Amino acid sequence: MDVRRADERYRGGDPAAGIETRHAFSFGPHYDPGNLRFGALIACNEERLAPGAGFDEHPHSHTEIVTWVVEGELTHRDTGGHETRVRPGDVQRLSAAAGVRHVERNDGDAPLTFVQMWLAPLEPGGDPAYDLVRGIADSTPYAVPGAGAMLHVRRLAAGERSAVPDGAHVYVHVVRGTVRLGPYELRPGDAVRAADEKDLELTAAADPAEVLVWEMSA
Repeated sequence: MDVRRADERYRGGDPAAGIETRHAFSFGPHYDPGNLRFGALIACNEERLAPGAGFDEHPHSHTEIVTWVVEGELTHRDTGGHETRVRPGDVQRLSAAAGVRHVERNDGDAPLTFVQMWLAPLEPGGDPAYDLVRGIADSTPYAVPGAGAMLHVRRLAAGERSAVPDGAHVYVHVVRGTVRLGPYELRPGDAVRAADEKDLELTAAADPAEVLVWEMSA
């Protein structure tokens, strides 16, 4: 297991414009040839947008983009005609396929925090697609078949335990709270990359925790 701490993330964004970003993988000017991807995952960005801040229309292609809002409300618009408000507990997926453009903004009065994860597709091309699941239930898997991946959302009460799926590649990201995974104590922003591990278990500490777990076939 490879543990990556929150303070090891690459700092990005545009603080003067109200955008603060923390990158878990090589990204833009923060090029690291030894940290390009893990399994299908090629980005795990923690984004913080001040009220009124956001990303103007920009392109994506050949990427599965999954977004999890931590607090606040994210406004999404894309060239496929979708315009939505994504709230905590929702799972949003944009399959960029051969190409799509979108806008992401904080149109609310409160700060917005979200985690955005990019996955490489198994096959390039195809038609863009959009999906939004409102209020996904705890432990309900969300499949991203185009990337051979499954997202598991774990909301743990204090002291509660939860099994981690076995997989060729498993990526664990702590959203809130403190959890233990094997010998490691993990706090918000910390992540674990596990390859071919078996029988792993998460345990929440004294406070409730929220964890995103990616199970990837390759």
